[in-house]
Amino acid sequence: MSWQPELDELERRRRAALEMGGPEKVARHRNNGKLTVRERIALLLDTDSFHEIGSASGFARYDAANQLQAFTPTNQIIGRGRIEGRSVAVSADDFTVRGGANDGGVIEKLGYVERMACELRLPLVRLVDGTGGGGSVKTIETIGRTYVPAVPGWEFAIMNMATVPVVGLALGSVAGLGAARVVTSHYSLMVEGIAQIFAAGPPVVARAGEKVTKDELGGAAIHAGNGTVDDVVASEAEACARARRFLSYLPPSVHALPPRGAVEDVPARSEEWLLSAIPRDPRKVYKMRPIVEALVDRGSFFEIGRAWGKSVITGLARLDGWPVAVIASDPYHYGGAWTARAAEKLVRFIDMAQTFHLPVVHLADIPGFRIGVQAEQEATIRYGSRAMAAIYQATVPWCSVLVRRAFGVAGAAHQSTGRFNLRYAWPSGEWGSLPIAGGLEAAYKAELEAAPDPAARLAEIEARLKQFTSPFRTAEQFMVEEIIDPRQTRRLLTEFANLAAPLRAPGPSAFGMRP
Repeated sequence: MSWQPELDELERRRRAALEMGGPEKVARHRNNGKLTVRERIALLLDTDSFHEIGSASGFARYDAANQLQAFTPTNQIIGRGRIEGRSVAVSADDFTVRGGANDGGVIEKLGYVERMACELRLPLVRLVDGTGGGGSVKTIETIGRTYVPAVPGWEFAIMNMATVPVVGLALGSVAGLGAARVVTSHYSLMVEGIAQIFAAGPPVVARAGEKVTKDELGGAAIHAGNGTVDDVVASEAEACARARRFLSYLPPSVHALPPRGAVEDVPARSEEWLLSAIPRDPRKVYKMRPIVEALVDRGSFFEIGRAWGKSVITGLARLDGWPVAVIASDPYHYGGAWTARAAEKLVRFIDMAQTFHLPVVHLADIPGFRIGVQAEQEATIRYGSRAMAAIYQATVPWCSVLVRRAFGVAGAAHQSTGRFNLRYAWPSGEWGSLPIAGGLEAAYKAELEAAPDPAARLAEIEARLKQFTSPFRTAEQFMVEEIIDPRQTRRLLTEFANLAAPLRAPGPSAFGMRP
């Protein structure tokens, strides 16, 4: 008289769910170089920590006596697990079942996991492969009707952008709603060779007269370079490892603070080579990433978005164990000038730092906005002004280091002047409304035209003005607070991180982050 028969039936369905789309489809999936959905979950989460929700959902077939004849699981697996002991929510597409199409309770399960992440304040990782809850024309025949497009529960996906860390991993050909789920995140990436992202795939695009391959339409080279995703990795194992590491810098939700990591580096560590890191010749470039690595805790720099907006470097790091957001200029690209893409990247990154209470360190070498016809066509000043607005709206603790240049409106956006910030300058610093060389001919046009040797007069004027560009002259008027020995920068930045730590306050930001 017990309920054991029902429990046996439940176990039968669970065993069927573990078979996914069946041996043939699983073999085809693996032959395409892809892990199964359950292998992916095991790779992402701590061992044996996954608690699946909705394992009995799927497609059942019954005989005349109402006995189960066959059971195919849903192509959406959701649940809770742990990463480094911290609870997270997970949604994962199973492409071996109906190619990840939207049926079998998929939309209901997606809405549930989004709401669970939001209301339980859990970070959310989406493992996306296929349409990820999007439509399929086969669904019309299955349900016997069409429908007005809607995404029930999407409001929670938007709320999560302002509430919990969200990671989107593209692990196959991802289209439609699946693509939206990848990019509606704080950190997204693709696996090179197996992942593509598009609004609609090649067959649909071909009907519009454009015949392309998956990679030509939405491959990693395209979307890492245009900012659709933040990063590209070589394997699914690396994708899961990067997702785990990204989450280690962030709190579980905006209602908590980013946790301090292990203190494994010396705050006063000094790198001798920093004294000559910046060339005396302002026309020469240098490598910024080694400077970043030298200043933050050893091995802690986690760069985000390296392949797009390249004149600006963004990433997470630790200072004396405290998580911080790092912005740095890269003079190898447009001399470090802000492009439209770089400005977009800045807005997104600063908003994430603001959302999750991360203090910001800005290593600035900004010659201004990129100039020229292409820059104007790309609306650089529009996007640059948005980046400046994001910086002025940010309320998290901020420390700027003027490594070299700060010119024009973009240079003025190295920090907000409307609030207290720490700021240091290296002896290599130079600043102004615009570089001397760039403004001489316009400012001294009449004098140059009247000179018997305009080139010689131009050189004479430039040499005369150069004497006024010393950072010490600015410091004399307290218009730059402190000029420092570059070798002492790490000590001062770790001090900043420790000063900032008690100032951080949990809670929602004044504005929600959009994708």
